[in-house]
Amino acid sequence: MSKRSFRIAGGIVVGTLILLTVAGFYAYGIAKAYPHEPHKGEGMEISVEIERGMSFPKIAERLASAGVIDKPRWFRFYGMRRGVTTKVRSGKYLLRDDMTPKAVIDTLLEGVKEVTARITIQEGLNMLEVFALYEEAGIADAQELEGLARDLEFLENHGIAGETIDGYLFPDTYHFRVPSAPGLVLETMVKQHRVVWDRLKRANGDAFAKVRKKLEWSEREFLIMASIVEKEAVSAEERPRIAQVFMNRLTSPKFVPHRLDTDPTIRYGCMVPTRKSAACQAWDKSDRLHRKQLDDADNPYNTYEHEGLPPGPICSPGASAMKAVMTPDGSGYFFFVAMDARTHAFAKSRVEHERNVDKYIRNR
Repeated sequence: MSKRSFRIAGGIVVGTLILLTVAGFYAYGIAKAYPHEPHKGEGMEISVEIERGMSFPKIAERLASAGVIDKPRWFRFYGMRRGVTTKVRSGKYLLRDDMTPKAVIDTLLEGVKEVTARITIQEGLNMLEVFALYEEAGIADAQELEGLARDLEFLENHGIAGETIDGYLFPDTYHFRVPSAPGLVLETMVKQHRVVWDRLKRANGDAFAKVRKKLEWSEREFLIMASIVEKEAVSAEERPRIAQVFMNRLTSPKFVPHRLDTDPTIRYGCMVPTRKSAACQAWDKSDRLHRKQLDDADNPYNTYEHEGLPPGPICSPGASAMKAVMTPDGSGYFFFVAMDARTHAFAKSRVEHERNVDKYIRNR
């Protein structure tokens, strides 16, 4: 090779090395700056869900398609350089479209901040009223809760006979993550019901066994009665007596036919079941019951027309109402009427009851 050719070849090699060096420094500068350069956006919030077990390349692709980052390959290299590609926490994130890649990864490493809500469910609510409270608190969707509460397979898996979960949603104060899965919400309440029910049975075993033997009731029938007592009685002191009144109506030969004759069961039958009678469909739920509803034999929950217990619980009873059904007071009353907002006048005969009605209702 001539000296001239050698010099030309050497110049090409040196020039190439210089270009590669310059390109390397340029690429290094860009790579070094990339994590700190905000994505071109307007500060809009974007919801992105990172699923459990998702690979880092998939995460980068999802962030890019959502408009949170660009250059997903660079984002992957940056994550690899930091050694955090396996440390991203799953969850639903609220990110902005003007964040830097560093800020995005820092957020994914920190994880979703858990928000919890405290909710108190009062005694005497039916399941639709309970679900409305959960939706209002942002814990779970009311329709999703209702769908699961009517799901026969779900009910069977949790040992619940009947068409709905009503009666088994124990009234208490709960803390749930926002949002929570509907199944978790219902299972938590049913579990608490079982805990309280079993505790009451142990504490009142002899009385419970005596009533059960006399009435030949299943535990579900006890719960149905407890739900009625919950709706009729205000004070805890009166609940054992009101429970006894209803039991007397069902068992005594002096009270025939054996009908409970209570308004709350009719209201429930017009509000919660998916199949409603014509009279129920014509009823304005904000209004009082009318003769059309009171005489409605098509409503299976109408205890003025049908003997015995209604098909299922009409609300979620608290511990006091459940205990009252296990320990009725043994009195011989068949009737009661409200004297004021908290107390009732009890009667053993219809004549005495009519006098109480005149005194506390008609003449008031």
